Amino acid sequence: MKPATLNAELDVRSGGRYRISFTREDGEYFEAGGLYREVVPNERLVFTWAWHSTPERESLVTITLKPDSAGTLMIFHHAQFFDETARDNHQRGWSSFFDKLDTFVA
Repeated sequence: MKPATLNAELDVRSGGRYRISFTREDGEYFEAGGLYREVVPNERLVFTWAWHSTPERESLVTITLKPDSAGTLMIFHHAQFFDETARDNHQRGWSSFFDKLDTFVA
């Protein structure tokens, strides 16, 4: 079973909230959400990230888009993790997501 977004509620503006839910390949369910802190169309997106099961463990995601000779360069930064285990788990999850995104846009 491939991961699938089951639900996505997005209010993409500074101060807006989002909530997403999805399943992993093994069928495990996840839900996360947060608050958009900065929204600059086609340039920058900054938002908090917290799993529904551990809302007190809020982290921060910054996505920066820059023109590049081949198209657009995306710089992704996820910081302020609760601990090293959370950091490592997110790194694995995001790496898997970006591998799939790369395949999709190629």
